[in-house]
Amino acid sequence: MTYEIAIDGKTYRLDLSQANDCWSCRVDGREVEVDAVLARPNVLSLRLGNKAYEVKCERVGGDVHIWVGSQRFAAEVRDPRSFRSRTRAVDDHGPKKLTAPMPGKVVRILLSQGAEVEAGAGVLVVEAMKMQNEVKAPKKGTIQKILVSEGAAVNAGDVLAIVE
Repeated sequence: MTYEIAIDGKTYRLDLSQANDCWSCRVDGREVEVDAVLARPNVLSLRLGNKAYEVKCERVGGDVHIWVGSQRFAAEVRDPRSFRSRTRAVDDHGPKKLTAPMPGKVVRILLSQGAEVEAGAGVLVVEAMKMQNEVKAPKKGTIQKILVSEGAAVNAGDVLAIVE
């Protein structure tokens, strides 16, 4: 999964991938050794190399603020699907899978199986660390299958629905 993240106005490319129970993290193409544990809601305990940090995330109005110790940073995470769409052409042929952008819980299903959907329209909502993320249709079509139910726990990359 690729994210484009802006911290205090500076943009970074974050590539995360999971194999078994380990995560691989690359920031702007550079491998970063990271260990992260959700200590409590909206608080991560991070280890970067040999240093440990407590990172808090809060939404203030429409803005996201990240606290690392006593330092506050303004943050913006751009939708990884929009990043991918800027880097390659979209193939609209055949069924497309909607996947969970991160581990979390399905809190709302916005469209039912068989519903017509426009490209970019919300299909369901996944909540992670009290932040709700709308999973959008990658193309115009019909919701062929909804593979999860409200309240279901999902992992990053899990298939949630199929649009044909």
